Amino acid sequence: MRRLAIVGATGAVGQEFLAILRQRGLAGAEVKLLASARSAGRKVEGVAGPARVEALTSDSFTGVDLAFFSAGSAVSREFVPVARRAGALVIDNSSAFRLDPDVPLVIPEVNPQALQAEQGLIANPNCSAIILALVLWPLHCHWRARRVVVSTYQAVSGAGARALAELDEQTRDALEGRPLRPRVFPVPCAFNVFSHDSPVGPDGYNGEEAKIIAETRKIFGDRELLIAPTCIRVPVRRAHTETLAIEFERPVTPQQARAVLAAAPGVRVVDDPQRQRFPTPLEATGGDEVLVGRLRQDPSVAGDRGLQLMCCGDQLRKGAALNAIQIAELLQAIR
Repeated sequence: MRRLAIVGATGAVGQEFLAILRQRGLAGAEVKLLASARSAGRKVEGVAGPARVEALTSDSFTGVDLAFFSAGSAVSREFVPVARRAGALVIDNSSAFRLDPDVPLVIPEVNPQALQAEQGLIANPNCSAIILALVLWPLHCHWRARRVVVSTYQAVSGAGARALAELDEQTRDALEGRPLRPRVFPVPCAFNVFSHDSPVGPDGYNGEEAKIIAETRKIFGDRELLIAPTCIRVPVRRAHTETLAIEFERPVTPQQARAVLAAAPGVRVVDDPQRQRFPTPLEATGGDEVLVGRLRQDPSVAGDRGLQLMCCGDQLRKGAALNAIQIAELLQAIR
């Protein structure tokens, strides 16, 4: 894969793609930066120095081997077919194709075997689903989870660069006594906690919660897994936090679960009750691992079949760009 394209190169995830590609090296591959017409001509820090952003058009994918899409579902629905007709393999970070039964939804540490069915398009899961799955999967493999109650505490940068700028601006305004003016979110995000801003469906669950349920079941290949999510925004710049209450089929102790998680790929245990050291979004920011800790028995589940824990992960890295790049690296290794 010598010629790559990043669609949405000027966005928060697009910039993270470039940062990770600079860190991991590309062995001389060319990288085409694509974005909307209003960003065309803009210079950004590319993989090998300053690079100019090109407008996304129907001719953008000529000669491209691999295209990373991170510009939203509408752009993906329009241009992913264009990229595939031009011969590019596509890894899409939007929700457009995640639940398509013919499109693999992949976390390399969880279900790499799903790539065997790829037909030129792989979907990158929702960021909260990735963080949940990395921690839940190794436990599920050992004790089979029946039910998971998950609460998310999601950083504002999950809503993009404009949301992050809004948090910065509102924080300054609040500290200096000025009124807070929400534009990206429906309510002020600085010094506030509120329900995730995705649309609420007729069943009462918002879009983020619905994604966690459906995507986790697809990734695990287990439609009987019961998942009850509540998704919340918190005034954190980066890295999502989640708390999990898990009911298993068989008894499990926190010590057993800690040992399994310590050996799990992509996971790092941060669990020192004596020093009050547990996962935090600040520690997770910029990292490639999901941090997990606060493991304890759930007294509300009979027979020692319940555990509670918390985890944190950088939603722009492992929750988005890094997971997509790892998919590409895995594909390159198995092809």
